[in-house]
Amino acid sequence: MADNNNDVINDILNQLDSAKKQQEAEIGPTPQKNTEEKTERAAQPVREEAPAPRPVQRQAERRPRKTADNDHQAAAAPPPARPPRPRVSEEMHTRNSAAVKRNAAHHKKKKKKRRSRLPGVLILTVFIFAVSICLSLVIIAFGKDMFGIGKDDTTKMIIVPENTNTEMISQQLYDEGIINSPKCFQLFSKFRKTPDIYIPGEHFVSPNMAYETIIDTLTNEEEEERKEAVNVTFPEAINLYSAAQLLEEKGVCNASDFMFYFNAGGYGYRFEDKLNKNTNTLRFADTRMEGYLFPDTYTFTKEMDPEQVCQKIYYNFDNKLTDDRIKRMEELHLSLDQLITLASIVQAEAPNREDMNHVASVFWNRLDNPEAETVGKLQSDPTKNYANYTIKPHMTVLNNEILKAYDTYQSTGLPPGAICNPGLDAIDAVLLKMKTDDYYFIANIYTQKTYFAKTNDEHEMNKAMVKADEAQYEAEQAAREAEEAANE
Repeated sequence: MADNNNDVINDILNQLDSAKKQQEAEIGPTPQKNTEEKTERAAQPVREEAPAPRPVQRQAERRPRKTADNDHQAAAAPPPARPPRPRVSEEMHTRNSAAVKRNAAHHKKKKKKRRSRLPGVLILTVFIFAVSICLSLVIIAFGKDMFGIGKDDTTKMIIVPENTNTEMISQQLYDEGIINSPKCFQLFSKFRKTPDIYIPGEHFVSPNMAYETIIDTLTNEEEEERKEAVNVTFPEAINLYSAAQLLEEKGVCNASDFMFYFNAGGYGYRFEDKLNKNTNTLRFADTRMEGYLFPDTYTFTKEMDPEQVCQKIYYNFDNKLTDDRIKRMEELHLSLDQLITLASIVQAEAPNREDMNHVASVFWNRLDNPEAETVGKLQSDPTKNYANYTIKPHMTVLNNEILKAYDTYQSTGLPPGAICNPGLDAIDAVLLKMKTDDYYFIANIYTQKTYFAKTNDEHEMNKAMVKADEAQYEAEQAAREAEEAANE
């Protein structure tokens, strides 16, 4: 409404301005004449001017008839002067011009304001649209995490400690890569009707599980009690084939399935990142992870998922490989594969920790001094036996290159992989790297006593002594058995 009033006023002022210009054009006074008139008026005494008479609208009069007298009078009389047009004062003109300028400025500002609204509306629209998209993506992401949609189906083992609450569980699940949002998991748990009491111990969950399934797995005590537990003990120096057969005999899982999943690995444990990515082509594929089954007593269940069995063993090995052991391994410039391979040979050669330290020093001396008379060969009987009695029977196609690489009497340096699964004593003996000058050793298989030597001549003397002792022991044992048989 205000805009319409301003337009009307503007039109009136424009008409007045046009009328003034027309009058000035008709009168046409020169600036000089106007100046003189102003000077004369200023010189004359000031007198009051009578107000200009208002124009009287004349009514139409009846014209008299034309006569001679009338014509004479009309000719003699001067023509009537035209009445002066009303002047527009300078003050009014200035006021009108100022009003026009204000009105023009007002319209200009209004146009500017109208123009400036469009970018703001566009920015606000884009902002609202962007926020809507972000919120939608967040809601979709939380929904997928809550229902386990599009996530990995690999089973992972977690250890739930005593007196664990939802906040601790959610953080643990997040650290293990099971869920993506601890806060979302906590919020979901609060909306459940029943309180969540988590059962301490080992549990297996996977990222593709829904929150509801994960909570049920961690809190369902009846399901845990329903499973039949089985204790399995793996001794030091056991190989993977023997361990797989033992699991099958105990009813835990199929031996071939265990071998497949154990060698496949990829369960996300720290030690797996330290394994050599470029696998030696001479390494026997069926025992790729030989050495990483840590000897210990494990509790499994009947007909257990082989992946879960493997994860329990991986978890135990990962815990045994502490930061201090990793640091010492790096100080010795050993890879994890080299450490476990050498430890497996030490485990197979020595019966106790004291002898393991000394045996490990012999192998270190041979590896560090290839120019010695041993020419860098370990010459370990267990490696030869592993090649001929463990690998060779399981080869579908005979590969003599692999057998030769594992036999340290034929090859120099370490074999391509471990020959058994060592315990902590053997691993620590390698990391100790005890300083000695010995390059040879031999052990009496009956007395478990080990003899060390610096040279081959000393070693040959020890070999003769050990053989004599073993022969004497065998003779005495045969005599005792014969005597017992005679007494029966």
